[in-house]
Amino acid sequence: MKITKDMLIGEVLDIDSSAAEYFFEIGMHCLGCPASRGESIEQACEVHGTDCDALIEKLNKHFENK
Repeated sequence: MKITKDMLIGEVLDIDSSAAEYFFEIGMHCLGCPASRGESIEQACEVHGTDCDALIEKLNKHFENK
């Protein structure tokens, strides 16, 4: 599985809810909110002023180790 910046946060969490820790690390604490689950990773990073590529890299490493 390869995580991309256009994937929805909800998709990632549905695959593996333990990936939430990477979103929490960058200040995305409202993951249960319907709006946040429907945002792409890229959109969420823009809103939170976070480096999207760095998050994608962490998420992909997480899923490689699963």
